Amino acid sequence: MVDFVRKSIVKQEVKKVGKDMRCPDDTVEGLDKYVKEVIAKAVSRAKADGRKTLRAHDF
Repeated sequence: MVDFVRKSIVKQEVKKVGKDMRCPDDTVEGLDKYVKEVIAKAVSRAKADGRKTLRAHDF
């Protein structure tokens, strides 16, 4: 299940960057999983710094 990324927007960006590239559903699911992992790591960094606010440099 995709929570964070919109399939239509991802597919639109893929076509803009690589005109002949295709983007199947499992690609979008993989990107969504990656986004979740990045968020979790950013939260860990903020907590390690004693903060409850995520900042751009946490990513």
